[in-house]
Amino acid sequence: MVPTYENAKTSTIPGSLTMANQKHFLWFIFIVMFIPGIEPSTTKEVIRVLVGVVLNLKSSVGAMAENCMTMALDDFYAKHAHIKQGFPFSPAIQRMMLFQQQLKHLINIERVSVIIGPQSSAEAKFVIELGRRNHVPIISFSATSPSLSPSNSSFFIRTAFSDSAQVEAIAAIVGAYSWLEVVLIYEDTEYGNSLIPFLVDAFQKVGARVPHRSVIPPHYNDREILKELNHLKSTRARIFLVHMTAFLGSKLFLLANKAGMMTEGYGWIVTEGLSTLLDPVGSRTMDSMQGVVGVRPYIPMSKELEDLVLRMKRSSKITGVNLFGLWAYDTVWALAMAVEKVGIASRVDPASLGTGQNLLEAILDLKFENLSGNFRLVKGQLEASTFEVFNVIGGKERIIGYWNQKKGLSRKLNGAADLDKRKTLEKPIWPGYTTDIPPTKKLKIGVPLKQGFNEFLKFENNHHIFFADIFFAAVKQLPFSLSYEFSNFLGTYDELLYQIYLQKYDAVVGDTTIVANRSIYVDFTLPYSESGVSMIVLTEDSESNSLWIFLKPLSLGLWLTTGIAFILTGFVIWVLEHRENTEFRGPPQQQLGMIFWFSFSTLVFAHREKVVNNWSRFVLIVWVFVVLILTQSYTASLASMLTVQKLQPAFTDIKEIQRNGYKVGYQNGSFIKGFLIEHLNFDVTKLVPLETISDYHNALSRGNKNGVAAILDEVPYLKLFLKAKCSKYTMVGPTYKTDGFGFAFPIRSPLVSYMSRAILNVTQDKNTYFDYFDNKPACEDQTAKISSEGPSLGVYSFGGLFIIAGVASMVALLMYMYHFLCSHWPALRTESTFWEKLVEVAKHFDKKDLTSHQFKRRESRVHASDTPDEGLAAPPGANDMQNNSAGTHITVENNLGHDENENLSSGHTDSSMPVLDSSS
Repeated sequence: MVPTYENAKTSTIPGSLTMANQKHFLWFIFIVMFIPGIEPSTTKEVIRVLVGVVLNLKSSVGAMAENCMTMALDDFYAKHAHIKQGFPFSPAIQRMMLFQQQLKHLINIERVSVIIGPQSSAEAKFVIELGRRNHVPIISFSATSPSLSPSNSSFFIRTAFSDSAQVEAIAAIVGAYSWLEVVLIYEDTEYGNSLIPFLVDAFQKVGARVPHRSVIPPHYNDREILKELNHLKSTRARIFLVHMTAFLGSKLFLLANKAGMMTEGYGWIVTEGLSTLLDPVGSRTMDSMQGVVGVRPYIPMSKELEDLVLRMKRSSKITGVNLFGLWAYDTVWALAMAVEKVGIASRVDPASLGTGQNLLEAILDLKFENLSGNFRLVKGQLEASTFEVFNVIGGKERIIGYWNQKKGLSRKLNGAADLDKRKTLEKPIWPGYTTDIPPTKKLKIGVPLKQGFNEFLKFENNHHIFFADIFFAAVKQLPFSLSYEFSNFLGTYDELLYQIYLQKYDAVVGDTTIVANRSIYVDFTLPYSESGVSMIVLTEDSESNSLWIFLKPLSLGLWLTTGIAFILTGFVIWVLEHRENTEFRGPPQQQLGMIFWFSFSTLVFAHREKVVNNWSRFVLIVWVFVVLILTQSYTASLASMLTVQKLQPAFTDIKEIQRNGYKVGYQNGSFIKGFLIEHLNFDVTKLVPLETISDYHNALSRGNKNGVAAILDEVPYLKLFLKAKCSKYTMVGPTYKTDGFGFAFPIRSPLVSYMSRAILNVTQDKNTYFDYFDNKPACEDQTAKISSEGPSLGVYSFGGLFIIAGVASMVALLMYMYHFLCSHWPALRTESTFWEKLVEVAKHFDKKDLTSHQFKRRESRVHASDTPDEGLAAPPGANDMQNNSAGTHITVENNLGHDENENLSSGHTDSSMPVLDSSS
């Protein structure tokens, strides 16, 4: 027997059980089951299990659920013939209003074991709390709000999917089409608000953000909804996600179509609540939803499901079965199985024996194949496994792919995911009947409008230069389409970038420098061009015909060091040669002159004096090498100064300009003005704004009085200026580091990372990237014309040579003095004082070293001259020979002494013609 159910009266229910003016129905089923083998000793009695069902039979979901639950009971009793069916009702509660007190009456007086429902998430909150207090299980097949978690209430079971189960599938669709921004449109109810945090978190994981949220209260009329849609349209947003029930969602899409937002270039995603599988919508609404993409749970088709649909068509006015109806069917079936499993065989009141708790545990342990798929509760709710991705075309929802947690998106149900995200789904038909993927949004890009330096950026008649080319090339590298429009802006760069913060522009493309204070309100991409701040000044001709220009090749320190080295080397050579070489002996003035003459004559290799000491030759070899290097370097530097035209910058230091109070120019509208004031401490009255290359030229050419002493600007602009005026100006001074030029976007914009990677691909690809300056006519090399008189050749450049020469001289001198002292110090008188010994050593040093090879050669020549005269006489005797030898030795000594005296007086004598003393 199937009971008849009657409507309750309209009322506002306390405790937020339901909304005002909403119709409700209370349906109670008394499930009577005979459990075989459990009978009392006298008679067989049927234990009744009272189940309360709360539905809104005026709604499509409620009407569908009523029919499905009735069919579920019939099918269960038909399949389980051993269980006797019966539906007695309590007359006291066949017609009643659902007030809070009456629900308490239902639990406390009627002592129901289980309540199925209520239908909406808002109503479920109160009923769940009431069930928790009275230990009555609450089973809901339609309250899908994530805020109603079975984990938070031990007596709540959800025999449906939580709305949060679909967010990963929706985020996968957003990621597959590389959408960076999604606008959320949802109803202002428990059902609508509870899913939004899950969607935002899921979008962040795939690199998308939510720039706007549009909350539509259920009581909004058409005018108010249309106003909100027009506001969203003005934001240039193109991708929308709608999370609403079918009633409000149908109205939204009809008005969106009227507002022109269901045309080409727009993309719409809907949650499962707007799928016809959950709540069918009218044909008019389906016509307005053409091109919409959405997700819905996957329901495998079975023979039982087909039979249920056919019976539903024959027995009622409902032409189909939605997912809520299937969940209602499975809920009653699961409850009947739980009752059979518990096996109540006592006449005692079930509630008093904790039947509700027993039924709760039995339902949680159930696992079986049902009409909607596998019935398996995980943490108190139905576990979601697979979702379908559908596309609304015509009057149907065309399946274009599937999603599950293991494989993600795929075209086939059991197919593998494609590595190319765009190919993971069949091509959908988007609004406007196009297969072109709608862009994230149509960007409004600000472009600086400048009077000068348009060589870098210009948008006229589809003609663009450099920075624009970089932007277009980077856009082609993006993995998604980018829709944009350019808008010129007249003002400073800081004002232009601030428009992004004010949401008047979505990006800025141009020669915008990445500066720290700008990054407070915008995000920059990686730089696409290096930059820096430098100074350009006027050049002047240097005086290459100066009287003292021959001194300029060497610095003063190098001149002094070279002179000292010459003197020290001459002194060392004199010490080494004085005792052995007659050319280094003579009066003191002659010996002093010999020291200077010999060393300086090596400068031009004009020395003719022979050296006889090996240590002297060693020192001289090293010194000649040093002199050779010095003379060659000096000659090259002097020749360059005399032959090459030189230009001298008027100023080389910005501090000099600042001290003298001269004016400095800068490019109008750039950040250089702030840089000069804040970092270089310039007075604002000393700054002159300039626009074009001609302004730069005129200001510099007029000089300090009527123009500017220098212009500070970024290096690319200065290079461009030098291309045109390189003969009169030069870039000098330090280059202040900046981070280069970049494109600007709103803070935390996902486009920043995509554009940065695209810029890297463009700038590192030789086939696509080009340097703007490489395509300009070449100008004469500027560096070859700038004078380098400042850094003359210094001591440091030749320090190694002087060290080598000094070490060689000191080694030779020390070795010679050591040998001399070892030979003569022991022969001195031991009773003499130390100073007397030094004087004697000095006297010995001033004497000739007769043991030297040079003087031995002279002695051999004297003997050679005596031999022919003595050969004419008779051979002398032994004594005569001894006397003769002694006399000859004395004569040679006298002769050498006479010869030496003549050398001291005349400076020249013939050593090969000795004069012999006949008296000896």
